[in-house]
Amino acid sequence: MHCVKNLDDLDRLTAGDGPMPVAGPPRSPAPKKAARDARVDVLRGFALLTIFVDHIPRNAPALFTLHNLGFSDAAEIFVLLAGYSSMVAYGGLFGRAGIWPTLVRIGRRCLRIYLFQAGLLLATLMIVRIWMDLTGLTPRFGVAPLMQMGLLQGLLRGLALNALPNYLDILPLYILLLALFPAVYYGMRRGVWGVLALSGTLWLAANVDYSLNLPNAAAVDDGWYFNPFAWQFLFVIGAALARAVRAGDGLLPWRPWAVAAAWAYLAFALLQGGSWTEWGLPDLRPLAIGAPDKSHVSPLRLIDILALTYLLFSSPAVRRFSAWRPLRLIDSCGRHSLEIFAAGCLAALIGRILYRTFDPVWPLQVAVNLGGIAVMLGLARVFDARAGRTAAPDRGRGSGR
Repeated sequence: MHCVKNLDDLDRLTAGDGPMPVAGPPRSPAPKKAARDARVDVLRGFALLTIFVDHIPRNAPALFTLHNLGFSDAAEIFVLLAGYSSMVAYGGLFGRAGIWPTLVRIGRRCLRIYLFQAGLLLATLMIVRIWMDLTGLTPRFGVAPLMQMGLLQGLLRGLALNALPNYLDILPLYILLLALFPAVYYGMRRGVWGVLALSGTLWLAANVDYSLNLPNAAAVDDGWYFNPFAWQFLFVIGAALARAVRAGDGLLPWRPWAVAAAWAYLAFALLQGGSWTEWGLPDLRPLAIGAPDKSHVSPLRLIDILALTYLLFSSPAVRRFSAWRPLRLIDSCGRHSLEIFAAGCLAALIGRILYRTFDPVWPLQVAVNLGGIAVMLGLARVFDARAGRTAAPDRGRGSGR
């Protein structure tokens, strides 16, 4: 294990996809494929289940998800881990397969995500239209702006990513960030800290000038809810995290003062961001301030997710816990994140429709939440089984996989 003594050492250590170069032959073998990090898939699986619960207004279990326990929520985790996973999956591939094959792989992945976005949009508009015809009710938000444009025009503008409705606006952000990953990767080969500084400057600019955004005809303020100029910072931090974790043999450096500071900030975030009134408890907020802005990842939210990330990726116990057998289905949700996210979006849509039609009485809430989670976990198991059947013949032919 290399000893990282200063920032220059970290830049050199993380400049490539292998260990720090030492004296030897002029050409080194292509970097090996990185081992899968169970923490990433388990955390992403939990985030996907949480997003499903949070996407249903007036949903009682949402009172106890991350966004009611502090400043940040599952969306920050999802985007940060997207940067981490991109570095693991495509960073190493640049070294193993070369530039053009990797760019093709990234392009195909972006296209796949877009097709899922298009399918979700079409399915959502059709389901809502049928519900409107059957009940005479109209949506209050979500795809309501698109329905007001007319079904065809709303669909076309949604497919053009010019009108992003609530609950269907995170995949377009993912497409944009993944398309920018090659620039992030090659920038980090020259210097991690320079890329982080540039990305942080762009995040700061988006927080200072709210007009720095992409247009969104489905939003009142005419901008993407997940402002890409701000959220790209989390993606870049995730990419840098993957390199730092690999440099530390799977863990961030554990420092008592850093652990204490992280826990102290998370405790403050709980006191300040907790839903005390909804929990039926006295208001314990120490400061009379509003909720930090999510659209631009305000500083309070950014520090919150960074503190949580440090604790999760510096703890050996978390790494061991992530490999715990009972978490296998959660892990599977993380490994099939795109499909499970789509299933969660449709399950949450059905939940919103049922709550609006019949009111969120507790038997209905139990059925909606347990049913949606069961569908997501069941699909993850099906995808795992199918992947196992596909991989078995390949192994039999000596594919080396």
